[in-house]
Amino acid sequence: MIKLRRIGHATFETPDLQRMIDYYTQVMGLVLAEREKDRAFLATAIGQLAVELNKGDAERCAVLSFEVAPDSDFGALARELDKDGVKSELRNDCVPGMGPALTFRDNKGTGIALFKQWSYLGRHLAHHGVGPLKLGHVAWVVDDPQKAADFYAKVLGFKVSDWIDDWFVFMRCNADHHTVNFVRGAHTKMHHIAFELKDFIHMQNACDLFGQRNIPILWGPVWHGPGHNIAIYHRNPDDQMIEFFCDLDRMLDEELGYFEPRPWHRDLPQRPKTWQSGDSSNIWGPPPLPDFHRALG
Repeated sequence: MIKLRRIGHATFETPDLQRMIDYYTQVMGLVLAEREKDRAFLATAIGQLAVELNKGDAERCAVLSFEVAPDSDFGALARELDKDGVKSELRNDCVPGMGPALTFRDNKGTGIALFKQWSYLGRHLAHHGVGPLKLGHVAWVVDDPQKAADFYAKVLGFKVSDWIDDWFVFMRCNADHHTVNFVRGAHTKMHHIAFELKDFIHMQNACDLFGQRNIPILWGPVWHGPGHNIAIYHRNPDDQMIEFFCDLDRMLDEELGYFEPRPWHRDLPQRPKTWQSGDSSNIWGPPPLPDFHRALG
């Protein structure tokens, strides 16, 4: 089993590269750190790579990267993967700012890249738009959430933070409540990608920007139950769901087994559990617009 430390960046293919660069720089507020003919690399304002864009025939999330401990032995990690029947390849030509990466595919075919060395792609660069702090998590539609959860737990050391009934699982690889989610649906694809904001004022500013640019908010602001993050959702020009969130639960001590106490928790202490569908899985906020659920069809 491999122990991951944090999510690094997500790689997307898009039919219209310039349109998505414009979205991620002018609305999202990431910084265009490097640009090639058919690729672009976008970083947060503090210089961490968050998104790679590649020109492709259709939109899709192709790769997720994760950081492992700096003393990790890629040879040993490859042998661990091989025990689980997962074939891997060591690559030295992945992305700017990231050292060699051990690459493979998860059980639904998404590329995974494990890295242990990285550098800033510029620091404190001027940005426009929302300006998130970091890439937070990625959620996927799959036919069997339990099967996906078993792979990520067994092979990559993820732990289950919460379920909603038996159709939505939240998993963590570090203190953050969730880094990957799996929800049951008809077709395997990305459900949404989420970026962390500083606080609720930062989120209010994001809502103001959406109002100025006539970008519909499909859900939110809403205070979720699992993870207790405050969130808003919208779609980018490739019709992908984007979440901005703040105040996500954190489990700072795995041996204690509960999330860092907060006054809004319903359970004291708040431990991993199965939430019930419907209103009980959210603390407050309006229901989502019908378009929000389109990804599950």
